[in-house]
Amino acid sequence: MKKHTLSATARNMTGRKVKKLRLQGLIPGSIYGKKVKSISVSVKVDEFAEVYKEAGESGLVELTLNKDIHPVLIHKVQREPVLGTSIHVEFYQVDLKEKVQTKVPVEFVGEPLAVTNKVGILMTIRDEVEVEALPADLPEKLAINVSGLAEVDAEVRVKDLKTPSGVEILTDVELTLVKIGALVTKAAEAEEAAEAAAKAAAAAEAAPAAEEVAEGKEGATEEKVPAEEKKEESQQSKSHL
Repeated sequence: MKKHTLSATARNMTGRKVKKLRLQGLIPGSIYGKKVKSISVSVKVDEFAEVYKEAGESGLVELTLNKDIHPVLIHKVQREPVLGTSIHVEFYQVDLKEKVQTKVPVEFVGEPLAVTNKVGILMTIRDEVEVEALPADLPEKLAINVSGLAEVDAEVRVKDLKTPSGVEILTDVELTLVKIGALVTKAAEAEEAAEAAAKAAAAAEAAPAAEEVAEGKEGATEEKVPAEEKKEESQQSKSHL
């Protein structure tokens, strides 16, 4: 595992005052953990971005503060909703002798045969799994080759992942990571659209005919009334005679 290092500075600014830090190219943050008193710190934007890009949330980082080294995981990064810039970061200090649980990204390597042969498309169902390991044993990512997927519905499950020694996957091993979905071509889309249009046209033609039938029934009902009235009149005439 690659060694990641980052320098931090203790900070006294809190609340709205931290905006001044951001204007100076610093990100406010904090160090916390089990049996660890929370410490408010700040780190340089560019240095943090470089480390976070490589270490992610599972890579062990040696965070230096006042010449003291804190083994931490980048636990949570808060971002500005519009620009997406990092505005606060939480560093979780770990005990190197105690196992921790965290999520590790999955990297899919290669191009599936189904995609190469234009049989289907690769659908990503989930791209991370939860693992447990000692901090120093945590993988930054788990890679798996998907080039062998050649048919529709072919898939890779969590149980297909290979993990380094000392790393246990906690995610349900039967869950799907990626699978091959059916390839919908433009011709197929056009055919589906034509079928939908034909059904709509048929429904439109059937509607007037149904209305005519309904009107005919109503007319027949109306004609029965006079006939019944005539019958009653005839009976009344006979009774008078």
